[in-house]
Amino acid sequence: MHIKRSAALAAAVLLAAAACSSEEPGGASQERYYLSLGDSLAVGVQPDGEGGFEETTDGYTDALYRTLKDDRPSLRHERMGCGGEDTTTFKDGGLEPCGERYTEGTQLAQAERFLEEHRGQVDLVTVDIGGNNFTGCVDLGGDGDDGDDGESGDGGTPDVELDRDCVEDGLDRLEEEVPEITSRLRAAAGPDVQVIGMTYYNPFLAALLLEDSGDSGDGGGESGDGGDGDGDEDPSAEDEMVDYATGVLVEMNDILRSSYSDAGMQVADVEEAFESENFEVPEDGDSDMPTNVQYICDYTWMCNTEDGPDIHTNQAGAQYIAQTFERLVEAG
Repeated sequence: MHIKRSAALAAAVLLAAAACSSEEPGGASQERYYLSLGDSLAVGVQPDGEGGFEETTDGYTDALYRTLKDDRPSLRHERMGCGGEDTTTFKDGGLEPCGERYTEGTQLAQAERFLEEHRGQVDLVTVDIGGNNFTGCVDLGGDGDDGDDGESGDGGTPDVELDRDCVEDGLDRLEEEVPEITSRLRAAAGPDVQVIGMTYYNPFLAALLLEDSGDSGDGGGESGDGGDGDGDEDPSAEDEMVDYATGVLVEMNDILRSSYSDAGMQVADVEEAFESENFEVPEDGDSDMPTNVQYICDYTWMCNTEDGPDIHTNQAGAQYIAQTFERLVEAG
């Protein structure tokens, strides 16, 4: 009788121990992560209604996470982006508000640490970086309030100026630094984690074309201050600036695409989704805006006279970009 009781007790202890030991790793394995990296777009920076900017939960990464979590209840969002980061500060630090966030000193080093410590638990990494290599090269006029990313927010049609030496420097840094960023992220994540990088839309294109036309757009676009074309600007110079800005966008995104692909990452092609090179005016459209400008007006704050012009996406734009990522996640 005692033998039977002892055997039963031993069996119960073994079963309990097995349950406990499987519970702990099992619980840990059930906890999955989505790691988002990047600049102000990744952390939902929006105009705050008072001429400044604030982080919100309305970025594309937040919209994507909410959609993914519907099918993956255990998924956690590790939100690691910081407004203002460019490729240099992402890799080497130096942007004070961002550096204070990272115990490892930089966003890239912090991401590497997280990925290495959570090896086998990360389902997805997304990254957008490089746009801020150029935001300091563009002056939209106004009162010079550079907020988070250098945007002015005084409303009206912006008077756009481009510092081309600054642009060239931004492209040089992009070409040199993005391959290192992507290769380090891939090495830290391992070969089996889905990593998706993003190309950029061109918000300044809307400013350039609307400045030229004085078109106020739909639902609160900029009002022109000389729509009859009798201003001092030289139309041929404006056309040349539009061509230049478009060429820079293409070159920037080509560098991003090749760097992502070379590192075994997928590309959420936001440039293509925003039809950035489509200057055609739709025959059945509600306005006479080119298609690419209409996307910017619909999905960013660039054509908003009350809180803009501002390069960031509005909620509709964040959702639209999230859908571009979502298609890759579903396919992957």
